[in-house]
Amino acid sequence: MISDGEALIAKLGDKLSGLRGRMTSNAGMDKVTWFRVGGPAEVLFQPADEEDLAAFLRAVPEEIPVMVVGIGSNLLVRDGGIPGFVVRLSAKGFGEIERVSETQLRAGTATPDKRLAAAALEAGIAGFHFYHGIPGGIGGALRMNAGANGVETRERVVEVRALDRKGKLHILSNADMGYAYRHSSASKDLIFTSALFEGMPGEQEEIKAAMDAVQHHRETVQPIREKTGGSTFKNPEGSSAWKEIDKAGCRGRMIGGAQMSPMHCNFMINTGQASGHDLETLGETVRARVLENSGIRLHWEIKRLGLFRQGQEVQEFLGQII
Repeated sequence: MISDGEALIAKLGDKLSGLRGRMTSNAGMDKVTWFRVGGPAEVLFQPADEEDLAAFLRAVPEEIPVMVVGIGSNLLVRDGGIPGFVVRLSAKGFGEIERVSETQLRAGTATPDKRLAAAALEAGIAGFHFYHGIPGGIGGALRMNAGANGVETRERVVEVRALDRKGKLHILSNADMGYAYRHSSASKDLIFTSALFEGMPGEQEEIKAAMDAVQHHRETVQPIREKTGGSTFKNPEGSSAWKEIDKAGCRGRMIGGAQMSPMHCNFMINTGQASGHDLETLGETVRARVLENSGIRLHWEIKRLGLFRQGQEVQEFLGQII
């Protein structure tokens, strides 16, 4: 289990003086994640802006863990909580969108994907409609190359601003991001702060029609009104995760308060009283069943953070030898 956040803040003492952001000890991550589960962050820090974040990173010794989270949509926090500092970028400091040219927009990484799509519509810039259907933030989209409806983030990114663990600024090109399917090879220590995106000139009526089609698809096939983290697993090569889950008999399967959605069985939902342990156990049960049924090893798309409660560890594939 994590220790008292007040002790961590006191340990660093004057090193944290001068920071303008908000610092909260023992912050409940269940209030942050869309699953509404998870133990506390030892200390949650919400920096005021990029300069404040850089000062924070320079102040915190590298042996103390620092983890960044976004709006919490694609995130499962374990019940034992997260040691060290959790950085959450605020909409006020990292949520601005600026039109840079006729086809380019710069967005802070706390910007919801849907808001970037809306800004592109207003500017008459095509190519961003797919973000209207992704329930996440720009930071997460950059990190995991989020995509939908046949378009991926890597097709829109020009460059990314990021801070390293020592607070140094880096400007990464599209090639520097090392994009692949639902993956970026950019260093895990980098915290993205904003990105420059490029689309193409478009008619607002056509852009709006594309966004409406994305929204209709989501409402028709996804459990968007549930406590969910979106797609649970990445699609395996040559197939779809939901098809493999369905063939393995896991549609609607429940463990505790966690369920694979009967509507879209690659969506895991908290039916009301699930714990992080319930959700991760269900996910690993599904992975084990799919492996047994088809020989396919599903890979998590949802990001899992933090510590297990003692005695509630969850092994990958439920400990099968693979």
